[in-house]
Amino acid sequence: MENIKTNIDAQITLREVLGNKRFRLQIYGSSAVTDEGVMPFEEQMAYVTHFLHNKDKPESKYYREKAVSLIRDFIATKYGTDTADDCLWESPVQYNLFPDIFRVPFPAPKNSEFTFIDLFAGIGGFRIPAQWENGRCVFSSEFNTHAQKVYYANYGEVPFGDITKIPVERIPEHDVLTAGFPCQPFSISGKMRGFEDTRGTLIYNVFKIIEAKQPKVVFLENVKHLVYHDGGNTLRTILEGLNTLGYKTSWKVLNASDFGVAQNRERIIIIGNKERVFNFSRVERKPRVMLKEVLEKDTGQFEYMTEPYTLFSEYTLQPSGLIFVGYRNKAIRKAGVRPGTEHLSRVHKQPNRIYSSEGVHPALPSQESSGRFWILDKERVRKLTIGECYRIMGFPDEFIRDTNLGEEYRQIGNSVCVPMIHAIIKQIKEQML
Repeated sequence: MENIKTNIDAQITLREVLGNKRFRLQIYGSSAVTDEGVMPFEEQMAYVTHFLHNKDKPESKYYREKAVSLIRDFIATKYGTDTADDCLWESPVQYNLFPDIFRVPFPAPKNSEFTFIDLFAGIGGFRIPAQWENGRCVFSSEFNTHAQKVYYANYGEVPFGDITKIPVERIPEHDVLTAGFPCQPFSISGKMRGFEDTRGTLIYNVFKIIEAKQPKVVFLENVKHLVYHDGGNTLRTILEGLNTLGYKTSWKVLNASDFGVAQNRERIIIIGNKERVFNFSRVERKPRVMLKEVLEKDTGQFEYMTEPYTLFSEYTLQPSGLIFVGYRNKAIRKAGVRPGTEHLSRVHKQPNRIYSSEGVHPALPSQESSGRFWILDKERVRKLTIGECYRIMGFPDEFIRDTNLGEEYRQIGNSVCVPMIHAIIKQIKEQML
């Protein structure tokens, strides 16, 4: 066992993500066997990483037994030993066995001021600003395995999976519950089936967690159309659910372009608190930023439009900040479209529009996996780069992205606007914590 403690070449790393050809081991020891079979690798990683990040905190009790057993099996499987060394099992970080978990772009704050859980975590659009405000994440959940890997690469923690299969007793107590619950059931870019869509009913799983854990603050985010869905009944149901659980609620539709990002992205924010109503007027706005201010320098990698397109001779700056300047000359759907408006169809379904870099960009959708976001910049029409897409969502340039381009587009389209979430968390701290 001595070589495990001292030989850096013998380090156990759990990181085989984003194309990194490092060690990955599916554990088949007794600790990984459940009633449903062998525990998936991602769930094993979730236990281990959640335990190590909360090791000296009260929340570690939720993960300790399973995590320590998995670490024991992990080391025994890799090194062919079953030598009992409780110090090693209990303090693997001390022996530098899991370096990747803490060598990440966005580590947890050393001195936290509040705790939070990150539900429907995606790639961590809530986590980054919460950590900036000295919040410590004690539980995360994300169903998509691609997003789980990106989350791990940036925060050193693998989220647990399907929230509907996680018993509430396995979730620690916390100060703030954050949830950007699935928006497709309520989005104009989806079929707007709401609670008829199984994803729409996931809010009831959130209610169960709130009822069991009674966080001080509930912070929910969804698409603007939730306000109007089913004549307002869907929003009313959610608010009444929170009221029944003892929370005073307030909500408002906010636009990312009011928080220093070059994107017209409207989202409803719902805040619940046991004692007081959140005051949205105190959330600090920032001057609007134009797209041209955040574009990357041309290194010869831009994808310019080579197919036929049309640019208008005249165009105007819309109140939203958008400047619609033209369209691709593609065959488009005309059924049910008023004459003369064929090229004004939603960018979500027909990505034919061209927008000027002198304005802001439309909301990035999650359904677009090939990045057909066309802009007119310096008199040429080109695609936004994937890096520019992340910039107009407010993600720092050091954020580690997926290596699959289609996944990158889906993940950023599903995310929240980081600066807007940051401004809200600042006021949650000031008003409610």
